Amino acid sequence: MLGIIHDLLLLLMITLSVAIIEEENLVNAVVEYILLGLAFAVVLFQLGAPDVALSAIVVGAIVVGLFLFTIGEVRKWGLDTE
Repeated sequence: MLGIIHDLLLLLMITLSVAIIEEENLVNAVVEYILLGLAFAVVLFQLGAPDVALSAIVVGAIVVGLFLFTIGEVRKWGLDTE
């Protein structure tokens, strides 16, 4: 049963990766990136590496914060093309 869940999570990660690349709205892409990071952390927990999973969550949170800050600054300065 755990193998099936693991395989589904890996398939979800591939699907989310493609969705992030194809997404035109940057905020939606960041939300999809958050979901990808959570799926990655769950896979790492399943593989028996909780310390690496927690590190991935922390780094992912910092990256998401930087992404959202950058998107806000670009929109504030009117540099976006949307």
